[in-house]
Amino acid sequence: MIKVIQDEETYQNYLTRIDEIFDAQKESSEGDELELLLTLVRLYEQETFSFSALDPIEAIKNRMSDLNLKNKDLEPIMGDPGNISKILKGKRSLTVDMIRGLSEKLGLPVEVLIGKSDKEIA
Repeated sequence: MIKVIQDEETYQNYLTRIDEIFDAQKESSEGDELELLLTLVRLYEQETFSFSALDPIEAIKNRMSDLNLKNKDLEPIMGDPGNISKILKGKRSLTVDMIRGLSEKLGLPVEVLIGKSDKEIA
């Protein structure tokens, strides 16, 4: 049964489940479950963690670690491995489409992803 996240254990269980069903088809039972879990995790994180202090690149890296994602998992959103590497090193900026895709895939608020990185080169 899916319920509101009130503790770290539930949070971690939901992250694990999100990882398991991440590629579920929209409008399927697993797709609906995924959408609900992402919403609950996002709300829990907004209430529990201070993302506003995070650099966008660090937020991406932290979330990738939480979800056990590798750079290659972001290729559909961010392009080829070289591009991903440059972005994660702060040598290239995120595009609007990347921000939208990363927000959806990683469950990060758009506001975190549009923040300026200290390492970012215009």
